[in-house]
Order: sequence, then C-alpha cells, then structure tokens
Amino acid sequence: MGTNNNLLRVRALTVEYCSGNGIKHRAVEKVSFDIGPGEVLGLMGGSGCGKTTLALSLLGLLPIGSSRTSGSIQFRGQELVALGERSYQRIRGAGISLMHQEPGNSLSPVLRVGDQIAEVIHAHRDCSWERARTEAESMIARVGLPGTARIFSAYPHQLSGGQLQRIVLAQALACEPALLVADEPTAALDARSQAEFLNLLKELKERLHLSILLISHTPEIQASLADRLLVMKDGQIVEEGTFIKLYRSPSHPYTRTMLRRKDVSDRNEDSPQEIAAQEERTR
Repeated sequence: MGTNNNLLRVRALTVEYCSGNGIKHRAVEKVSFDIGPGEVLGLMGGSGCGKTTLALSLLGLLPIGSSRTSGSIQFRGQELVALGERSYQRIRGAGISLMHQEPGNSLSPVLRVGDQIAEVIHAHRDCSWERARTEAESMIARVGLPGTARIFSAYPHQLSGGQLQRIVLAQALACEPALLVADEPTAALDARSQAEFLNLLKELKERLHLSILLISHTPEIQASLADRLLVMKDGQIVEEGTFIKLYRSPSHPYTRTMLRRKDVSDRNEDSPQEIAAQEERTR
C-alpha cells in the first residue's frame, strides 16, 4: 500500500449520495490507497464507477447536504474528512490541485486567461496583484505556450483546445501544489495534442517533483505515465499493481476488459504493453 512517508493516505473512504426521498447511493465504498512524493498513481474504471466522486472528495468539493463521507483522507498527516471549508480553501490549489477534463469547468469565458491564473496565485500568496500577474506570465511560459503576453491577454474562446488545456494546467500548478488530481486531462484533445500534453506533464512532474492522481480510462495514457495503477468498479478498488503486471496477468476479469480493449490490443507495436515496456526502460 505504500510507505510511511506517503503524501496522501486514504483509508476505508466511503461516499454516499442521498436523494430528496432519502434513497442513498454508495458511489465509493471502503477505498484505500496511498500516493508517495513524486509518484503518479493511475485510476481506471468505466463511466459511473466512482472515479470523479473519489477525486472531488479529496478536495472537499462534494455537494453539501446531499453527500456523506466517512473513512480517512490524510494529506501530509492532516485529516481532511470533515475539515471545515475555510481550512480546505487553504489546501486547494496550494496543496492539492484539481485539473478538469473540460476547460469550461475551470475557466470563466468573460475573463482573460492570464488574470484567471493570477487570481489563483493572489488568493494563496501574500503578494501584490502585479506580482501575481508576473508569476502568471511565467507559468504560461512554463507550460510551453509561446507568445506569453498575447496568451495572457486572450479570452478562452480565442484559444485552441490544446492551448486551453495548458492554461488549465498552468492554473492548477500556479501555486506549486504537491499533488495534482488530473481527471481525464486529455479527453478533449486530438492525438497529436494529447501526445504533446503527456510529454509536458512528464516534464513538469520531474521538474516539480509532483505527485499525480491520474484518472483516465485510456490504457495508453496510464502505460506512459502511471507508476502504479488502481482499477475501480462499482465504487470499489478491485485490483492494484504496475501497468505491466496488470496487463500481463490481471486477476480480475474487469481489469482484463479495461486494459485489453479490442481497439487497443489489435494494434501491435502500439499496444499498451509495448508502451509500458518502453517507458520502463527510459525511467
């Protein structure tokens, strides 16, 4: 499960949703895992298996009043379950940051993208607005967007999908969090933009010694980035291990279904197994 110096420690996490008539749905059930410093933990599962609920629970973003969380979430030794909103605000962005798959969930259409990055910095650091804007420009350059001044002044609708996803990444990493929760970060990108974005994420992970919870149902993405992989089904973790181990000898039939989809396994040199082996040799 990990070592004693884990950045994130989750034990028996359970999340239930309650409807108006009192009916409860258990979206996450007794989930336990660790994430170490600088580690990429992959999370795979089909639609509705509880992946996004799990991600939101780590940041205290589940709907108040209609959800109930039990178990333990410890970040740097601090218990987060039942943590007050004011305390959570100090952690979000600065300690744990969330990157949505859709830029529209993170960016306002009526504000310049540079100012939206600067707002995150200004909210978590004791600095002037001008200093926050300067750091935001630096962050835009850091995620590989040329023409920093032009990008900074642009509105979301003036940028391409690939550019917007890099802006969202810049916003998520602006305050140098220790843990990035990336929820299907390449889902809206074409194949070329996806490959470029994954290379950028690898580079930033190494440079910043960043830990990542990588949520993706795509085997190739998990093979290229994840140090370990969790497979989630019906709110529970059904299997855990390295990508190569789970690909070669899955113990759960659902894992085999997830990792050996026909559209993937029919490709020879580009199979997840080959990608994982190549990545293992270069790490």
